[in-house]
Amino acid sequence: MSIFEPGEGTLVVVPSLSLPQDELRRIKGARSYEERLLFLLLTLRQPGIKVVYLSSAPIDPDIIDYYFSFLPDPDDAAKRLELITLDDPWSQPLTRTLLSRPDAMERLRSAIDGQDAFLVPFVLSELEEELASLLNVPIYGPATSLSYYGSKSGSREVGREAGVPMARGYSDIRTLVEIDEAIDSLPGERVIVKLNDGYSGLGNAIVTKADRSLTRFSAAGENWTSFSGKIRERGAVVEEFIEHRPLYYPSALAKITPGGHAEVLATHDQLLGGANQDVYQGCTFPAAPEYRAEVGASATRIAEILAGRGVVGLFGMDFFALKTDAGYAALLCEINLRIGGTTHPFGAAVMTTGASYDPDTGLLMSGDRPKFYTATDNCADACLRGRAPGEVIETIDRLGIGFDAKSRTGNVFHLLGAVPEHGKLGFTTIGDSREEADELHELTRRLLCGH
Repeated sequence: MSIFEPGEGTLVVVPSLSLPQDELRRIKGARSYEERLLFLLLTLRQPGIKVVYLSSAPIDPDIIDYYFSFLPDPDDAAKRLELITLDDPWSQPLTRTLLSRPDAMERLRSAIDGQDAFLVPFVLSELEEELASLLNVPIYGPATSLSYYGSKSGSREVGREAGVPMARGYSDIRTLVEIDEAIDSLPGERVIVKLNDGYSGLGNAIVTKADRSLTRFSAAGENWTSFSGKIRERGAVVEEFIEHRPLYYPSALAKITPGGHAEVLATHDQLLGGANQDVYQGCTFPAAPEYRAEVGASATRIAEILAGRGVVGLFGMDFFALKTDAGYAALLCEINLRIGGTTHPFGAAVMTTGASYDPDTGLLMSGDRPKFYTATDNCADACLRGRAPGEVIETIDRLGIGFDAKSRTGNVFHLLGAVPEHGKLGFTTIGDSREEADELHELTRRLLCGH
């Protein structure tokens, strides 16, 4: 079963941010990331699909109408969508609050009503497993008993078994003594320390070996006292810092079906920012041709190992790519056993263009034409703050920077719910060439803030 184009059944979408809340609070408009999975409304194109979508705060009706505008029969799709909001935006994560609300649980049970359903979580924790058990529905995602393989330490274990190149380093670090020993054992002037369960680069610290006071923490306000406490609690890896420049940051998106079939869906180049240039901002598809094939081949081997361990669902893998005397090398950075930052751009592109991935070329093909896209989660400007999502959608239509169904190019917007409070949104720009996607993407950024 493909999560993007299942034939029939009920998708119970639970976009709960069941992640370490200390890092989550550092992301601007984090609660609106519950809307990342709204691209799954496009599965309502199939008449046998029903979607039940959970949220901690009501989703603006104009946003729902926006996604329906991509469908051939919006009225029929609306009959097969049930939105369940807890109307409690500050009580996080969503699933924990849901489990404490008998009224919401009863409404959710009624929405499923014995139909063939499965739970689609943003990230899978014990909370989502408890929810699935109470609802008696299967989960499209990796069991928490396998979550170690999505940690930084587990990633290194899987990478070794798959025979995939990695930076030199040490796993399952828990104490400052172990950190000191690892730092002294690694080559180079700097090392990187990564919390096992950090995400979006926010659990990282770059350490200068000669002077620890020069340590740069990716998360604002972090220091060695707070960071070492997290290391003791959650574990970490210490790796050599790749000084090679230029350095590229490709990733791969894969899925494993409940039957154990592993498949790479796409490769991307990640766009990074933040103090250490290691916080995810967006992506481009596909990854550059110089290392695309190697990333795809390594991702396939990793996915097959994980399938053998019983992992199910969508997940991502991050790499470093650099030029060597023998060509380009791709080093595994980490495995993210969850829906990630490249999932919604891929889903939006595939379900609006009807394209399919060609593993031989690494391209998305819509008929005989390849499709390219550039995506961001972080288009933010003070001029957007205070505007309603519907107002922004009207501006998009007026400027002609929406999606053209005939050419199957243009923009698909997301995170529109973050606009009023944070002046922030995201969008995926689809083109028939890398240049077309990039140029329209930059034009869209300028136009949104100029009108």
